[in-house]
Amino acid sequence: MGELLRQISRLALAGVLAAGLGSVPNTPAHAQSSEATSAATATLIADRVQVLGNSAILAEGNVLIHYKGITLTAAQLRYDKQADHLTISGPIILKQGEDQIIFANEAELSGDLRNGILRSARLVLDQQLQIAAVEINRIQGRYTQLNKIVASSCQVCANNPVPLWQIRAEKLVHDEMEKQLYFHNAQLRVAGVPIVYLPRLRIPDPTLKRATGFLAPKIRTRSTFGTGILAPYFISLGDHADLTFSPFLATKTRTLEWRYRQAFRAGNLRFTGAVSDDDIRPGTTRYYVFGEGEFDLPYEFKLAFQLQDVSDPGYLLDYGYSEEDRLRSAVALTRARRDELIFAGVTRYETLRASEIPISDNLPFAQIDALYERRWVPALVGGQASFQLSAQAYFRESGEDKIGRDVTRLGASLNWRRDWLLFAGLQASVETGLNANVYWVNQDSDYDTEQSFATPSAAVTLRWPWSRISASGAVDVIEPIAQISWSDQVGARVPNEDSQFVEFDENNLFDMSRYPGFDRQEEGARANLGMRWSRFTPTGWSMTFAAGRVFRFSGENSFSNSSGLDGDSSDWFIAAQLQMGGQFAFQGRALLDDAFDVAKTESRLAYFQDDWNISAAHLWVASDLSENRTDPLHEIRLDGAYQINDFWRISAEGDFDIAASQVTKGRLELEYRNECLLVGISLSRRFTASDNINPTTDASVQVELLGFGGAKGGRAHRCMQ
Repeated sequence: MGELLRQISRLALAGVLAAGLGSVPNTPAHAQSSEATSAATATLIADRVQVLGNSAILAEGNVLIHYKGITLTAAQLRYDKQADHLTISGPIILKQGEDQIIFANEAELSGDLRNGILRSARLVLDQQLQIAAVEINRIQGRYTQLNKIVASSCQVCANNPVPLWQIRAEKLVHDEMEKQLYFHNAQLRVAGVPIVYLPRLRIPDPTLKRATGFLAPKIRTRSTFGTGILAPYFISLGDHADLTFSPFLATKTRTLEWRYRQAFRAGNLRFTGAVSDDDIRPGTTRYYVFGEGEFDLPYEFKLAFQLQDVSDPGYLLDYGYSEEDRLRSAVALTRARRDELIFAGVTRYETLRASEIPISDNLPFAQIDALYERRWVPALVGGQASFQLSAQAYFRESGEDKIGRDVTRLGASLNWRRDWLLFAGLQASVETGLNANVYWVNQDSDYDTEQSFATPSAAVTLRWPWSRISASGAVDVIEPIAQISWSDQVGARVPNEDSQFVEFDENNLFDMSRYPGFDRQEEGARANLGMRWSRFTPTGWSMTFAAGRVFRFSGENSFSNSSGLDGDSSDWFIAAQLQMGGQFAFQGRALLDDAFDVAKTESRLAYFQDDWNISAAHLWVASDLSENRTDPLHEIRLDGAYQINDFWRISAEGDFDIAASQVTKGRLELEYRNECLLVGISLSRRFTASDNINPTTDASVQVELLGFGGAKGGRAHRCMQ
């Protein structure tokens, strides 16, 4: 019976309060759920309710009010209807949305909960920043004024009563609409010790992701420019654009870094850059500008651009902005559909390599490309046919004969392929094609001005996949592949601009031509043989092994020695992959001749655990004068990270040139992160040198107070036992 009376009093009080609280017009006193209550209706629930005359209500025990998205819980509440005034006894919890909670001992508020005073109160924003105050004034439902405050996102408990950092101030105003915190006479303390005093301080509250103001500074030390401090200033230009200026003052440089970003309805763009006046090159203004963007156009077209420019070859490495050794600026228009591809673009190159700068006038500095490709199903023969039109042009700045050669190409190709499924799972395919190109060569007396050639080709391929399921549930798939192909380049020989470096791997083992460009086409009759074996187990590990080789019966080709494709028979191509759940992964490939001499080998492996990971990459490429490589490449790269505990993380990486017995680059980073503080320390060094750059050492320190402007903290630890 007592529980029934309690429910009846709750329902009756909901109707009485709906007619009075918040000046709501008279409403029939019937029960309403909180979901069905309108935005202007208040709901009150309590253990005991008394109606005091015609103008007051007293609620006691587990009091809960919900009104216009605001929820208040308290021990006792008295509502004066005539004064539209609430007197509340705590403990009190006032919650507005998911991002703002106020805890208090007692309060006096207006009926709509938008104005009033809360005493012995604490404001929590985004479950991170906690602000304790003697009293809190709510004004117009937008401003929250806190007097004599202590603010921190650090956890405070009995055994650690002093937060790691805190801001003390006489007054704090929180603008809920602008999501800004305004401190008056603020003092930053670290471990209880005053560090900085600021008469005025404005910072974004934790719920605001973008706001104009200073970002976390960084201290940098580099052997090229000395020691200095970087102070980024972020400027919000509306919801879709921003600009960041980062002045950097060091002992040997005065630099201004900048970044501009903007998002459009149909695309976005981003520019970064810097300008420096330093002692590295006195009297010279040094700069760089990088930009990129992509936009959607009508009829499914996309426009993309890239911009890269720098004042001198050593600037990017001197300041650690980029490791690019060739700059690329381009604009391109594309449209990709299921059966059609359109591409048109213009590209400009600039080399930063010390070995290429003296001959930069002899290298192509500009390139024009155009491509149209379409595929369809022929009505009479079936299968799939494709047609391609392409054009390219290369330009050099030099006007000298041969070394200043300019080339323009116009090409067309027609290809057809059809697959059949034969007996016992055997698969057969036939493909044929014709590729024709016309060249115009200028400023090279070794070639006629107009050149042309055509390349007919044909191939027959057989695949026979086998599969089985073992008693353990493992699945094995073995697929031998054999292909007979033929092609012949008929016509003149043209300059080789785009096919000087050839890669032989599992992706082009069965291609009609393994040259990457148009200037060279593979010739003669040949047999391409390959095999792939894959195994998948129920325990979560899988393996793939592939091998292949090319046997050549006729034709002349200009493959380099290190490509693995020269001679009557190619090197053996071998590739392997191994994966064990989400912890271990290995991938490798190699080119081996009959004497097991290695022309190329590349491998990567990685191992992951919950608190640490390590990975390695290895590369070996034999020397080859036809690829401008006088010495072999033999390099290894190592990197890893270890989560020491919940708060400390260390990571490192390094590059080692085994052929030269020299470390080329190394980096070490240490990071501490808890619920309210981020400290990052990094140290890196580049050991290599050239005519443009010197070995450099770079060190940086960054300290960030978490809990503001969307900067999330990690785990708390100060109260852990």
